[in-house]
Amino acid sequence: MALATLALTAIDCPEPRRLAEFYAAVLGGEIKDDQTEDGHWIDLYLPGGQRLAFQQVPDLRPPEWPRADRNSQQLHLDLDVDDIDAAEEQVLALGARPLDVDDDGGKRGFRVYADPAGHPFCLCRA
Repeated sequence: MALATLALTAIDCPEPRRLAEFYAAVLGGEIKDDQTEDGHWIDLYLPGGQRLAFQQVPDLRPPEWPRADRNSQQLHLDLDVDDIDAAEEQVLALGARPLDVDDDGGKRGFRVYADPAGHPFCLCRA
């Protein structure tokens, strides 16, 4: 029996609305404005019931992918896609940047990018 259920995944970033808009364009869903007094939190409710939250951290140091010895990635998102080439074109147009996109001619089933705040995420062949 589970002790708890996952409520959301919170992602630190310098500009919560901008990053929420990036992931809404990639994953769909509905952005809900900040419910805190300081205006530093945005929720993205995804299709299927999952939720991503974006929390403002003005001095965020983006992870140094793939380093593990300092400022590691800490977590990343794996996003399944049907057409990895088309998805790559779209995430790059939305502001992602490539980190490791050499998938060995399709033999490796994923490519790694950084979102606009520098967090690594992977596009994975579904």
